[in-house]
Amino acid sequence: MFMTRLLAGTAIALTAAVAAQAAEMKFANFTPPFHTINASVIEKLNEDLSAATDGALTVRGYHGGELGAGPAEQYVRVVQGVADMAWGLPGYTSSQFPKTMIAELPTTLTLEQPGYEALWNAYDALESEFPRTKPLALWTSEPNIFIMKDHEIRQPSDLEGLKVRVAGATSADVAEALGATPVQMPINQVYNAMQTGLIDGVITGASTLSDFKLDEVANSYTLGANLGRLAFYTVMTQSTYDNLPDDQKAAIDEASGLPLSKSAEDAWNATADSALQAARDAGNNTIIELSEEEAQAFNDAVAEVTNAYVARVGGEVAFEAMQSGGSGQGS
Repeated sequence: MFMTRLLAGTAIALTAAVAAQAAEMKFANFTPPFHTINASVIEKLNEDLSAATDGALTVRGYHGGELGAGPAEQYVRVVQGVADMAWGLPGYTSSQFPKTMIAELPTTLTLEQPGYEALWNAYDALESEFPRTKPLALWTSEPNIFIMKDHEIRQPSDLEGLKVRVAGATSADVAEALGATPVQMPINQVYNAMQTGLIDGVITGASTLSDFKLDEVANSYTLGANLGRLAFYTVMTQSTYDNLPDDQKAAIDEASGLPLSKSAEDAWNATADSALQAARDAGNNTIIELSEEEAQAFNDAVAEVTNAYVARVGGEVAFEAMQSGGSGQGS
């Protein structure tokens, strides 16, 4: 009887010890579960961490703002521990990420340059903008295009007086340089704003055509100008990470950084390519592909925006690191 009780007690203790080491990370997602972020970041993290820890560390997505509505509040939810992980756009809280947002500006990156490599290469200069969190992924969208309703944009003067949605302060500077009136709002409000005529269009990536159904309200697309991009982050509560066992920390280190960032950016680009092809195939859209000469007119119009912004935020080191290529601390 004594031995039976001893064995039973030992089993209970072992079970409790195992349970204490198991952890499910809550990932806050302000978008629906069909959004590109789910497969490329949330599910990938869950699969990689679960495999590396024999199921002891997992990630569960809470979609559609289940942990709190509002895209701009995602970073705060991680800091406060409402979520263990979240993704967001620096542009929604521009004042916190002045140097990170250099990646969004025209001419910082070429149209073909991987944004995630540029951001991690500059991370030493950006780290102070991510207090109390551990960045798991930093990446950019596909290059921005004009997505318009009932307006064809072929030259900068076509934007004069139009109301164009922007994601943050840097893209607002771009819109103003082109003669448009910038209207800042979260991307999940753009559909209604364009449908009702509150805005005439948006400067953003083509992935939004499918991720946010903008293909249903837009009918004109202009490609080829270097209008910058959007930057994104996925972060984790630093204290949550610090309190994990060493093997789980190691699993997170291995799964995050450049590999996770590349997964996200590749997914954004694939979604954009597919969405643009669908817009072409629909037959009821105007697709304007600028020649090099036509694109240069837009590039010239926004040329000073990048230089002025970098100087204003003291971001020369970050700017040079983003343009230098290679990979930084995310490797």
